[in-house]
Amino acid sequence: MSIFQSFSHLRTLLKTVDINAVAKLSQKVDLGKMMGIVSKMSEEDLGKMLKFMSAGSGKKHAPPAVNGDFYELGETLLPQEKETVAKVRAFMETEIRPIANHYWNNAHFPMHIIPLMAKLNICGLTYKGYGCAGRSALLEGFIAMEMARVDSSISTFFGVHSGLAMGSIYLCGSEEQKQYWLPIMQRMDIIGAFGLTEPEVGSGAAGGLTTICKREGEEWVINGQKKWIGNATFSDITIIWARDLADNQVKGFIVRKENPGFKAEKMEDKMALRTVQNALITLTDCRVAEADRLQNANSFKDTANVLRMTRAGVAWQAVGCGRGAYELALKYTLERKQFGRPIAGFQLVQDLLVTMLGDLTAMQTMVFRLSQLQDSGVLTDEHASLAKVFCTLRMRSIVDHARELFGGNGILLEYDIARFVADAEAIYSYEGTKEINSLIVGRAITGESAFV
Repeated sequence: MSIFQSFSHLRTLLKTVDINAVAKLSQKVDLGKMMGIVSKMSEEDLGKMLKFMSAGSGKKHAPPAVNGDFYELGETLLPQEKETVAKVRAFMETEIRPIANHYWNNAHFPMHIIPLMAKLNICGLTYKGYGCAGRSALLEGFIAMEMARVDSSISTFFGVHSGLAMGSIYLCGSEEQKQYWLPIMQRMDIIGAFGLTEPEVGSGAAGGLTTICKREGEEWVINGQKKWIGNATFSDITIIWARDLADNQVKGFIVRKENPGFKAEKMEDKMALRTVQNALITLTDCRVAEADRLQNANSFKDTANVLRMTRAGVAWQAVGCGRGAYELALKYTLERKQFGRPIAGFQLVQDLLVTMLGDLTAMQTMVFRLSQLQDSGVLTDEHASLAKVFCTLRMRSIVDHARELFGGNGILLEYDIARFVADAEAIYSYEGTKEINSLIVGRAITGESAFV
């Protein structure tokens, strides 16, 4: 660009400037002197200055859409699967997000959403037959992520009912039991819970259940306690796992809320997943018909088959919680202004956002492959455990960074992120702690068991 062309461009640019703005500028700057300086500039420097001035004079572009799926994994879904995911997202955004903080803060469950959720027709999504759709584990994972992206409590409620309770019957029930229970649970006509953890037995459930059962004719008598049992304050049935005194093996039972000797008390004062109704269950000479014993649950290995399947779902929940926190933080930084500009424009903020996105994308790609393994029928305990360990660790990091970006507002429930920070702690712990899942993976890669 010649000097003549540069001045021509400069003259054109100045014509677009508001005359009032020029007048104000002349009060602060000697325009004649400034033009003298400009006339002595090299063509290269003048071109750089014009480029800078042109950029500043243009219209500001709208920021990109807030989207945590940076590698567009959702685009790999089939059209029908995308439609299902879109329905779930719409439900979570319209029915759940507006009420999530209220119910979380009051530790109540929004019972009115159950028939609305039933209309989505997504319970028992991967099961074949019995009114279930027989869809892919990958789609099921995306649904878990979409739920946790808005409210991990609702995702947990759904996972307990559709995954743990229905899954126990699907994997361990007789054909007659599956024919009876699964269709009505798929329609959410009744709600299920899953009772494995005990007051003194969590990680050691494989070898030390203190809840015991004994057969008496055509009935079983169960005694013991279960703790942290989600949905159990209002569930119609609860899958109870107990140790048979006759052979010392774990058995599974479909226990109805009206069974004599069954009592569920709501656990109070939780700091996480407050919307989920966890119960302390006491079984005192609780009598259960032989017909309600899960006919194909004969040892803890059968219980483990259920946990393997649902542990993969928990990894997807962790992704959803992390994604929700990242998207909340990104949106906030685009709107929050300090020093006259959105804080998203500052280097340290962008560094945190990119760190969060990197963790989130790594989590997404891991669970994507995890579901592919499940759909191929080759999912192992160690596959699910590694995903649970990694994704929940990275989830904690993401929500921590998100909370940091909100500053003081991050501790206010109205900004949502405080709920995500708290709920992440529960997801980190349930379905096997980091240590237990690490030992499962360690045993697989070394051939040596480090369990006590």
